[in-house]
Amino acid sequence: MLKKRGAGVLLHISSMPSEYGIGVFDDNIKHFIDKISDMGFTYWQVLPFNPVDAANSPYCSPSAFAGNYLFIDPKGLEKMGLIGENDVKENIFTGLPYTADYKFAAEKRLNTLKKAFLNVDESLAKAVKEYEINNPWLTDYAVYMAVKELENQKPWWEWSEEHARYFECIKNVYDYEDKAAFWKFVQYIFYLQWNEIKAYANKKGVAVIGDMPIYVAMDSADIWANLPMFLIDEKTLKPQKIAGVPPDYFSENGQLWGNPLYDWDALKGDGYSWWLQRLSHALKVYDTVRIDHFRAFASYWAVPAESDTAKVGEWLEGPKMDLFEAVFEKFGKDAPIIAEDLGTFGEDVIKLLGDTGFPGMKVAQFAFDANSDSTHLPHNAEKNSVSYVGTHDNNTILGWLWEAGEEERKFALDYCHFKGNNWGEGGYYSPSCRAITEAVWQSASNVAIITLQDMCGFGSDARMNTPGVAEGNWEFRTTRETIDGIDAEYFRHINALYRRMYPAFEK
Repeated sequence: MLKKRGAGVLLHISSMPSEYGIGVFDDNIKHFIDKISDMGFTYWQVLPFNPVDAANSPYCSPSAFAGNYLFIDPKGLEKMGLIGENDVKENIFTGLPYTADYKFAAEKRLNTLKKAFLNVDESLAKAVKEYEINNPWLTDYAVYMAVKELENQKPWWEWSEEHARYFECIKNVYDYEDKAAFWKFVQYIFYLQWNEIKAYANKKGVAVIGDMPIYVAMDSADIWANLPMFLIDEKTLKPQKIAGVPPDYFSENGQLWGNPLYDWDALKGDGYSWWLQRLSHALKVYDTVRIDHFRAFASYWAVPAESDTAKVGEWLEGPKMDLFEAVFEKFGKDAPIIAEDLGTFGEDVIKLLGDTGFPGMKVAQFAFDANSDSTHLPHNAEKNSVSYVGTHDNNTILGWLWEAGEEERKFALDYCHFKGNNWGEGGYYSPSCRAITEAVWQSASNVAIITLQDMCGFGSDARMNTPGVAEGNWEFRTTRETIDGIDAEYFRHINALYRRMYPAFEK
């Protein structure tokens, strides 16, 4: 995997068609898989599966292991005999199908899952218990969610002393079992439904690329249950330094993420066991994992916790190969990992990428500086890399063309052999989108990936996320009709022409 030429489509679960206000693990996803498999695509890339925060970001979650219950298919619960037809109907969304309605989906799905939980029989309860035994993270997460409900959803550091201190709380774990049992059930159902979808994709010759945020949220089960692993004052329960990035392409002021930073010395002390558990889980959930902000393993930007801007900070040394030697010992040298090595670069990042042997990323939209020979230009891409037309953090390619400076746009179109004056034309047959896509497809990169939005020639209103902007993100959603309208013959042609049609698995 990742060693042969192939191509993939980036589309998150939340963006899938469905009746329920947000994408779910249902036949619409299988239909999407059928379509991209027929076009010769080898990979399907998704965003993190974790529950989202108040801004609906899957990169800031109460758990690095748990799945987002919004993606659970109500009809799947009905087939299991856990709810009735009327319960399914209560989840049907009557609003516009082009935007994910997280609020509607969260309210309806949670109520439905609580009804389903009341109908758990002895056989299902036993299966949930076996799942918990095989996935130790689930106990901490379920207790965390149960106590959070008792504490009126406050962040864990504002809980009562008996709850905020994990080792004090966990002594009385059975006191929370009634509420915790529900969350164990929810996670069992989530992964039961997902595993069926993943098996279907693999059978169709499509491998799933997952996404792992490098940091975890302050208000999460991971930090509450593993406080010594982070740079957090154990007396005040406040972070000493927080994560972010200095000014870069995405933001002239940098990005202040606010996540607590790892205490890498403490992690090293127990052989990086938490990271190995996290990777082991991810490699069961997906076929390949993209680690977001990989450069922080080499060195990371540490911002004083009291700062309100990421401009103020310092570079600190990461674990480098010491961590990945442990990874290779457990998963082998060919561990299917993609390194998101974008952003502020340095020799230490280049060395770590080379030492690990992981493929890095190239993004076409970063390439087109008329006055430089960017490493992101398709002709500079090495085989061991993944080239993107654009990612979830980028504008759509059509939106980018409209917003680019004249010199940048002219260079991009000239580089990609675009002919004519209609570069601003969008839609399925957009000539400029096709020119840039084909330039990426011609690159030496073993893997080339395009977002569904760019397959459709959509403008900036279909953008998934704008880094540094708090609202209006993660809402893009498509329809079955839109997917059916994609020019399958065109993508089948370029996948075959540029030798990207090899299946990841035998069909």
